Amino acid sequence: MLPVAILAGGLATRLRPRTDAVPKALLPVAGRPFIHWQLALLEQQGVTQVVLCAGHLGDQIQAAVGDGSSFNMTVRYSFDGDRLLGTGGALKRALPMLGTAFFVLYGDSYLGCSFPAVQAAYEASGAPGLMTVFRNEDRWEKSNVLFRDDRVVEYDKHSPRTDMRHVDYGLSILSTQALQGTPADAAFDLADLYHELAARGELAALAIDQRFYEIGSLGGIEATERYLMGGGCI
Repeated sequence: MLPVAILAGGLATRLRPRTDAVPKALLPVAGRPFIHWQLALLEQQGVTQVVLCAGHLGDQIQAAVGDGSSFNMTVRYSFDGDRLLGTGGALKRALPMLGTAFFVLYGDSYLGCSFPAVQAAYEASGAPGLMTVFRNEDRWEKSNVLFRDDRVVEYDKHSPRTDMRHVDYGLSILSTQALQGTPADAAFDLADLYHELAARGELAALAIDQRFYEIGSLGGIEATERYLMGGGCI
């Protein structure tokens, strides 16, 4: 299995004051820190290498997770440094630890899809990147992906079109080639990179049927807790 980069460096302002002194990755969800749920899921998916991209209160995450041996994997850390680098900048900094291709997972997502199936789709696509997409129809958030023929035709988080039906499911695969030309040690949003890859026809897509779970909002935490406590975890 490819290594997994977990983007866990944001300020989580929507969850304040809960996240003033505790990073979002360590918020208790169904009786344990959320990052422990994520790593247990990755272990069951066959993942053995994880790089945690940390920023805000990242030292707490490192203390809680350690080297990953309790999850039968190796966990390493890439820290933003003196200023937050955004999702794109944090991933760029972590590239030396990730190899030529890697999964990208948001630090607040719990996803029940098959990681091996996603990797197989990426390898078959021949594209420098692949985004998993979910048919959302504006249910959980504004749909922002135009998906057709196993490709993301357009991705626009800022000004979505009315004919967009899908959203980013929360799991992607990128190659180092996909990040060529992006700035080093500078803050940028991964969403902008996805937008550019789609515009060049270089972003493959795989549609996922299972809904996603996330802890980026209070409602998301409640729904994720119900799912996990109901035995819905893989």
